[in-house]
Amino acid sequence: MDAHISGPQGGEEESGPAVATAVVDEQGLVAAWSPGAQRLLGYTAEEVMGRPASRLLAAASPSPDLWRSPRPAPWSGKVPLWHRDGGRVTVELLAYPGHDSRGRDEWLVVSLTTPEISTADFGNQDDARLLDLAFAQSRFAMAIHDRDLRLVRVNDVMCRRINLTEAEVRGRLLRDVLPGPHWRLLEQHLRHVLDTGQPVHRETYRRVPGETRERNWSVFMSPLNDRAGRTQAVWVGVLDNTEQYRARQRLTMLSEASTRIGTTLDVTETAQELADMVVPHFAELAIVDLLEAVLVGDEPDPGPLTDQIALRSVARRSAFDDGTGVDQSGLGLRPELWPPARCLATGQAILMNVDDPEVVAAAARHPAWAEAIDRYRLRSILSVPIRARGVTLGVAAFVRSESAEPFEPDDVLLAEELTARAAVSIDNARRYTRERTTALTLQRSLLPHRLSEQSAVEAATCYLPASSHVGVSGDWFDVIPLSSARVALVVGDVVGHGIHASATMGRLRTAVRTLADVDSSPDELLTRLDDLVSRFSAEEATGAHDEAENEVGATCLYAVYDPVSRRCTAARAGHPPPALIAPDGSVGFLDLPAGPPLGVGGLPFESTEVELPEGSVLAFYTDGLVESRDHDIDVGLERLRRALTRRSSSLAETCDSVFNAALPDSPVDDAALLVARTNVLSADRFASWDLPADPAIVAETRNLVTERLTEWGLDEAVYVTELIVSELVTNAIRYARGPIQLRIIRDRTLICEVSDGASTAPHLRRARLLDEGGRGLLLVAQLTQRWGTRHTPRGKTIWTEQPLTGTGVSDLLDHFDDLE
Repeated sequence: MDAHISGPQGGEEESGPAVATAVVDEQGLVAAWSPGAQRLLGYTAEEVMGRPASRLLAAASPSPDLWRSPRPAPWSGKVPLWHRDGGRVTVELLAYPGHDSRGRDEWLVVSLTTPEISTADFGNQDDARLLDLAFAQSRFAMAIHDRDLRLVRVNDVMCRRINLTEAEVRGRLLRDVLPGPHWRLLEQHLRHVLDTGQPVHRETYRRVPGETRERNWSVFMSPLNDRAGRTQAVWVGVLDNTEQYRARQRLTMLSEASTRIGTTLDVTETAQELADMVVPHFAELAIVDLLEAVLVGDEPDPGPLTDQIALRSVARRSAFDDGTGVDQSGLGLRPELWPPARCLATGQAILMNVDDPEVVAAAARHPAWAEAIDRYRLRSILSVPIRARGVTLGVAAFVRSESAEPFEPDDVLLAEELTARAAVSIDNARRYTRERTTALTLQRSLLPHRLSEQSAVEAATCYLPASSHVGVSGDWFDVIPLSSARVALVVGDVVGHGIHASATMGRLRTAVRTLADVDSSPDELLTRLDDLVSRFSAEEATGAHDEAENEVGATCLYAVYDPVSRRCTAARAGHPPPALIAPDGSVGFLDLPAGPPLGVGGLPFESTEVELPEGSVLAFYTDGLVESRDHDIDVGLERLRRALTRRSSSLAETCDSVFNAALPDSPVDDAALLVARTNVLSADRFASWDLPADPAIVAETRNLVTERLTEWGLDEAVYVTELIVSELVTNAIRYARGPIQLRIIRDRTLICEVSDGASTAPHLRRARLLDEGGRGLLLVAQLTQRWGTRHTPRGKTIWTEQPLTGTGVSDLLDHFDDLE
């Protein structure tokens, strides 16, 4: 384009730079070629007019199809072109569509890299007129400043942008007609272009005079040089990129939402992430309210929600300095009482202004909202239902004040998309909350609510579920009283998390108690448990597509402590070894063979027996207490050892201090701890006799037992105990083989034991009327609380338990009557 540039004195015209322009018709042919274009590329108008514009391109971009597909928005960019002398010239071009006098599509192409030309270079007046029309009618706001930064040419679009006429601005400085820091900064950029000869491009987002909303402007400033290369003026082009800018902002916000919302499986944290995401870039106040059922993991009613709605405000974010105390919960929300709540009934977003009569009337009934509207000059409320999988979970309210633009339809679409993404994450968190709550309830119901009463050990336990991000696993512990005052201590861990792990834990705990009741040794018990877990895996894998996902695995540590002999027999299946706190306070770990985890199958387990001093403390734990992503398990074991060395006044305090000191900072698994202090039965609380296999010894045995019971003050138990001892010793002499031993123990109950060298176990049978025998063992079962048989390495032991206040003669006769 030709331009008459005022010289430094503002007097006569002199040669000045011109903008290179060209017109390309809908066929991609050059329809107009300015002297500036000739100066830039060296081609005359006759050499290029009527020929394809694509021949000027030194690269494949932009596509030649561009000229055949007019677009509603201008296009700009750097393009390599061929110079007439065969060289390449990289030019910054601006192309925007238009129509010729016949209404046909065409493109006006303007070079922002201006050649050195003067007004004398125009070939004829028609070219000058064409360029004047292009400058005046361009959709691109353009202006030219001289070396004094005075405006010498402004087109119509620029005039509309600054809300001034060309006559009002010609010959004046920007700061004279448009006061303000923004325009002074623009003049500094113009001065920089004049001083350096380098173009400048800036993006700005602001409100122009005469408009109420802010826009995004792309501002190009390029030097206009004379033939000597001296900058004589500055060309300014302004392009309104508001729609593209806002579209990019919306896409950016949606992209960020995919990474910032739903980072946890916590309902309230996810709701807060939504509020944090939209303030202050989208709204100045965001409130997220959820239904009460969602917070506890229940499935909400599918809706529509037309009755009174119970909501709880779970997240809030405000851009105001002192925040706001308003929320929608606790208002007894009904759609007819609080208009924004209608979105819960309709399932559609609702956009309202605070001066709408319905909102004014509703706010008058809620002082907190009325005060906030007046104090913060709130302007626009956008309420969006939080819905996922066809179910309404709550409502999100986005608010803007008078200082911001009101919400528009595009904002509604963005808010719905953001809320929809948050809704899926909230619903996932709700489902996880329900599963976790169910698993926790199941696990707690399966764990012992209190430890069984027994005299062998004093025990305390501590259990901590993993964080909500991980899920409940299958850790368990138990203290199981055994025959002869012994006790079994067990701790285990099922692989996996969730309801499945908790249910498996319940099955294993039940199996352990059953196997403990038959007095299986620790290695034998783990062997049977291993077979059971293998069967569990086979059951789970039946009909499953992915057997790996249904595999059942577990670890376990099982120990039996005898307070009479002070011996502890233990075995483990892939479980961490127990810690032992000696009476002097030193701490070590028992050296037990590791054994394979349960479910591997085919590998043996080994038991180890140790003798413990009275007052020793055994610590059984699961790997969640010592394992962490941050360190090796050896580090966790050392932390546990140091924690156990600290003196505590009670075992419960020991559990708390160990959890505080040894638990990893970010637990990835449940943690369970069972600590047991061993007790010892003194010698005056039990007695044992080795007996010969002679029937004559039965009478003497009764006398020995009577004498000891009398010493213990258990005279009432003498008659029943004599009968029990006579029956058990007689059976051992008659049906078994030696050595035979009798032992009685005074504990919480009176325990009688008869051991022999045979492995066959007796069983109950009902004697017929004329049978001479067969009633003894049945009578023993009737007169005792419990009785049973356990196998030993040298044979078996038959044991009974009866109350310390023994059964009287009258009771004994009643039993005989019942048997008859």
